[in-house]
Amino acid sequence: MAKLTIVGRDGSEKTVEGHDGWSVMETIRDAGFDELLALCGGCCSCATCHVHVDEGWLGALPAMGADEDDLLDSSSFRGANSRLSCQLEFGPELDGLRVTIAPED
Repeated sequence: MAKLTIVGRDGSEKTVEGHDGWSVMETIRDAGFDELLALCGGCCSCATCHVHVDEGWLGALPAMGADEDDLLDSSSFRGANSRLSCQLEFGPELDGLRVTIAPED
């Protein structure tokens, strides 16, 4: 099964098995990272599932939609590698993906 590495805000790392068809956000919450609030439940309306994707993976991700882009603009911690984890569907093509939970705004 495909693996996802999650880095918490405190620097702790955990590699977990991802679930095909689940969002990266759902996988992070299932792995016990409660600091990823995901208040809207994955509806792309709050930006509380903001992550920084390791730069080597950016080309493997789907293009960012306008709503995601607008929500990330509200973050003081937006970077070139910022994504909303609710908008990233996990599957075998993302085996080895590594994300860091962004600081809370």
